[in-house]
Amino acid sequence: MTTTWVRRLIDVEVGAVAHGGHCVARHEGRVVFVRHALPGERVRVRITEDTGGSFCRGDAVEVLQASPDRVTPPCPFAGPGRCGGCDWQHASWPAQRELKAAVVAEQLQRLAKLDREVVVEALPGGPEDWRTRVRMVVGPDGRAGFRAHRSHDVVPVDHCVIAAPGALDDVVDRSWPPGAELVVTRDAGARVHVTEIGPPTRRRGRPVPGPARRRAGSGTAAELAAGRAWNLRADGFWQVHPAAADALAAVVREWAAARPGDHAWDLYGGVGLFAAVLAEQVGATGSVAVVESAGRAVEDGRVNLADLPQVSWHAGRTEAVLATPGFTDRRPDVVVLDPPRKGAGRDVVEAIARSRPDRVVYVACDPAALARDIASFATHGYELAQLRAFDAFPMTHHVECVALLTPVR
Repeated sequence: MTTTWVRRLIDVEVGAVAHGGHCVARHEGRVVFVRHALPGERVRVRITEDTGGSFCRGDAVEVLQASPDRVTPPCPFAGPGRCGGCDWQHASWPAQRELKAAVVAEQLQRLAKLDREVVVEALPGGPEDWRTRVRMVVGPDGRAGFRAHRSHDVVPVDHCVIAAPGALDDVVDRSWPPGAELVVTRDAGARVHVTEIGPPTRRRGRPVPGPARRRAGSGTAAELAAGRAWNLRADGFWQVHPAAADALAAVVREWAAARPGDHAWDLYGGVGLFAAVLAEQVGATGSVAVVESAGRAVEDGRVNLADLPQVSWHAGRTEAVLATPGFTDRRPDVVVLDPPRKGAGRDVVEAIARSRPDRVVYVACDPAALARDIASFATHGYELAQLRAFDAFPMTHHVECVALLTPVR
């Protein structure tokens, strides 16, 4: 009979950082994924998960020998058993970026067999007061908070150090229906919008979100990016860091390098941020085909880019639209894609490569998915030409990357 290690205390030497906001240690022949630790430290770990395999998970509950990069977390809700939103509050900001750079480089080497030095660039502002879009949950006591790491438990909060100033003031001071979710948006005009999504119910054995009600704001967020004003649903997708949209659009503009009259694809296009950049480059004689599966994003995109007739919208899953007869009849000169966290996948990569664009600009929010897709592109004759990484999510393990892929010459 296997004895679980859960709640066991062990002392370990902490090794390298790993993807997901933890570091790797070893104890009695097993791998231990440790949160709240830093490479090179010696810590006491309480095991939190053990399924009996070759690895388990744990939290560093005592630091026996600290890294010089360790700092006191600025948030009282950070730490073992508390809010699971931030992974690296115990690391200095420069160290956070170094950890993320190490993860990106390791994923590229392990999954794409590429040895590449990576630098994660800071965006304007500091590691606090940046998050303009926050999703919260309501606990049994009616207080809003965040989930604990890998748990459904709600940690109630009275503030959040990474939230944009004023975003949560009217949320954390009141009572909400237990089980509800709250989508809080502070837009470029400093207006706060709050949407309450009722507690889930079950339909045919599956959980279904409850009705959504607007509790503050107009429900339409005003944003500024890529030289344009945008109006979109406040609970829809937009970059959460106020400087991220412009930073990513600038790299897309440089690397796409579309010419007047070119044809471009913008896959997983959202409300059309990158499509606006491409449309500016291809001009009135060119064309940009946007593919987006979220119907509400397509609606917002059509309105926001109504002045750009060279932009056409295709609602549906990217792999399905790329397989639609006629869509690939005209070869794209450049393809921009910004897939969800799971990446584009082999079918989408194959469809893109089969169309033989001159350049592929890949915007990625997950380094593992990016590395897998880069490896797939390599099998179709495309190589990684350039890479940039941005700390668009300070205090967390998340990092935003942009890769330029070009045909092997």
